[in-house]
Amino acid sequence: MTVRPKHHSVVAAVYSLALTLLILGPLLGPGYLLLRDAVSTPRSYLTDSALGLTDAAARAVPQDALIAAVSTVVDGGLVVKALLLAALWLAGLGAARLVRALLPTAGLGPQLVASTVMLWNPYVAERLLQGHWSLLAGYGALPWIVIAGIGVRRAQPGAWWALAASLAFAGLTPTGALLGLTIALVAVASPGGRTSVLRRVSGVFALFLITASPWLAATLLSSGAADGSDPAGVAAFAARAEPGLGTLGSLAGLGGVWNSAAVPDSRTTLFAAVGTLLLLIVVLSGIPALWRRRRNPVVTALGVLALVAVLAPALGATPWGLVVGRWSVEYFSGAGLLRDSQKWVALAAPFYALSAAAGVMWAQRRFTLPRPTWSIAAVVVTVMALPDLAWGVGGALKPVQYPQSWTVVAEQLRGETGDVAVLPTGMFRAFSYTGDAPVLDPAPRFLPLDVLQTGELIVAGGSVGGEGTRAAQVEELLLTGGSSIELAALGVGWVLVELDTPGRSDDAALRNLERVFADNYLELYQVPGDVALHQASASARIIVALAHIAWVMTGVAALLVLGLNQNRIRLARRDKT
Repeated sequence: MTVRPKHHSVVAAVYSLALTLLILGPLLGPGYLLLRDAVSTPRSYLTDSALGLTDAAARAVPQDALIAAVSTVVDGGLVVKALLLAALWLAGLGAARLVRALLPTAGLGPQLVASTVMLWNPYVAERLLQGHWSLLAGYGALPWIVIAGIGVRRAQPGAWWALAASLAFAGLTPTGALLGLTIALVAVASPGGRTSVLRRVSGVFALFLITASPWLAATLLSSGAADGSDPAGVAAFAARAEPGLGTLGSLAGLGGVWNSAAVPDSRTTLFAAVGTLLLLIVVLSGIPALWRRRRNPVVTALGVLALVAVLAPALGATPWGLVVGRWSVEYFSGAGLLRDSQKWVALAAPFYALSAAAGVMWAQRRFTLPRPTWSIAAVVVTVMALPDLAWGVGGALKPVQYPQSWTVVAEQLRGETGDVAVLPTGMFRAFSYTGDAPVLDPAPRFLPLDVLQTGELIVAGGSVGGEGTRAAQVEELLLTGGSSIELAALGVGWVLVELDTPGRSDDAALRNLERVFADNYLELYQVPGDVALHQASASARIIVALAHIAWVMTGVAALLVLGLNQNRIRLARRDKT
């Protein structure tokens, strides 16, 4: 049965959804995502931390504020799952649409191959295992940003609105916003087009300032805005060579995340080299065909971007690259955002998908086998390159059920004042109900008050310091038996003890505190006396809140305009028939 071209979009959408469901698998069952950096909770709150107005870097802005707002009416765990599902589905569908935009003669088969390459690769697997679900929103927006950029170059109606919607979705995290800005500039700044390059570039920057305004405003207004990142983080978070591959080979295969524990099992053996070779065979087969299309400036620009996206993190992991990286984070505030260098290899993925589709098209023309043969073969080879991405990355993505004590403590703290300190110290936990992988402490997102954390990360070979100076002082008091008066002076009104996890702790600091709740999982203590309030100013909260509203409204307005335009097009076509 032949699928008509007008149905290609429907098939590509269904296929991408099927792949997404196969990848996420068990995570879509009842429960919450709690794996390494990923934390979802039934409800979260618009604290200063959620708005990025503490002395820690605003890394989870605006995602935390968005979830806090939406989780007042919808379970927060469902919100996170829906956003992750949408991110991966849009990544696959966007890759198919990108092929249609840049390779107009491509049939359904090459489009589906592009979707497969965009979804079924080590980058997606490793970021899921690291818990970077919101970063994948930026990843999923990349092909759509390129498509919108092509429309802007051609002065197509609604193209700027499409670009605004795509950049808003990418802007769920600071990294996603920067990924979106980079690929948007590459698409619109290429020579040619029906409008001036300066006008296009200016428009992209204007949209970026709006869609990235939540974390830009938070960074400028937060108490830790002037603090730099720990230079030790540059080496700790550099791209990593996987078995049988150098750093460059790992990155070329869209792998090489810094955390060796956050990789699928197949990437911990020499099969990593085999899988990378299989993926690159599919991708590189289309390079000659795309070379013949080099007169299309967008194709050329995407190819150059892919090359830079692979080479730059590889150079950053060399000795001299690490020296440059340490210098930059030491002297430039905000440069710490660049230290997880492997995440930028996402910029190569759209070209990889396009090249894989071009390779299938070349094989269909060159050989006399039935046309679907090459598409099926490319899909099979891509999946074989990473077989354990299926079903929650080999079952690692499993929903977690919180003990009821978390909800009881959250209710106890509603309407109260003072910040919360936590024991054991540190940001990561190993609860009995979360499996083998470490998980980020859910307290900052579960509780309605700000939770003080230093931001220090324990990594192989040492630790990477955070930005929280007041939190570090509080932690020192808790570990040395400091008095309740000292805790209150630092703004601590409550101390939460998480019993079901190892870590550094000292009961001496709890002796003069009032225990208000206790069970097998949690103990909550209240600090007596007058607690000094450490809060962001009202003006800072208003400015950051307005930035969040601008971000949301830009995305919503863009989607509404695009929907109305599509409806007008359908009505016009109906009138013609």
